[in-house]
Amino acid sequence: MDWSSTPLLFAPPHPPVALRKDATWVVGRSSSCDLPLASLEASRRHAEIRYDGARAVLRDLGSTNGTLLNGQPLTGERELKPGDRIEIAGQVITFCLMQSRAGGPLAGPDTGEVETVLFERRTDVEALRGELAEIPSFAVLQILEMGRKTGVLQITSDGAEGRIWLEDGAPVHAEAKTLLGFDAALSLVSAVKGRFAFESGAAPPERTIRSTVTELLLEASRLQDEHDRDAESASQGS
Repeated sequence: MDWSSTPLLFAPPHPPVALRKDATWVVGRSSSCDLPLASLEASRRHAEIRYDGARAVLRDLGSTNGTLLNGQPLTGERELKPGDRIEIAGQVITFCLMQSRAGGPLAGPDTGEVETVLFERRTDVEALRGELAEIPSFAVLQILEMGRKTGVLQITSDGAEGRIWLEDGAPVHAEAKTLLGFDAALSLVSAVKGRFAFESGAAPPERTIRSTVTELLLEASRLQDEHDRDAESASQGS
């Protein structure tokens, strides 16, 4: 991979972070990890992501509770592909590649440390479009939030279809089938299959949302956790 494509990790509600090709990222419970996790179920040094030539490689570091990759237990080393979901102690981390139309990097590879990506004028977000399997809708929204972009995000998938309008990176209105406002936005942020396209500068027909993208993602995460607990209780009771 050359640096026209920037590898990113998304672990909402944390901001997206960039991986450097010449560095190794360690995930775990220890505060010294590059991506520290609060869960006691995570080992102090749980897993690592590093580059082997042009490949991003994931490896479990002998953790107690193991690592899942796309829902399957991780054994040995596995190459990461755009859209892969890493699960550690209940935290889902999505690996994505972000590419600017001009071919330049979104974060300079010559910086001294792995840093949080700041999507500003260097980024060609106005032409942002692609597959949700490679960049999920929540990741797209975080990109737009950090870039403080204004416009409309169109999401088309089997499970959800609609639009979210943003102003300076904050959602201000959403429409999805029969839903409007915050509920419509919630139905769209979990979409992981289909396509997305962002149109810069589009004005919202009305204002129905007064929340940040982070608040939206936190509520979506809470509802998903509640759904998972209910499903587990139903399964145990049957």
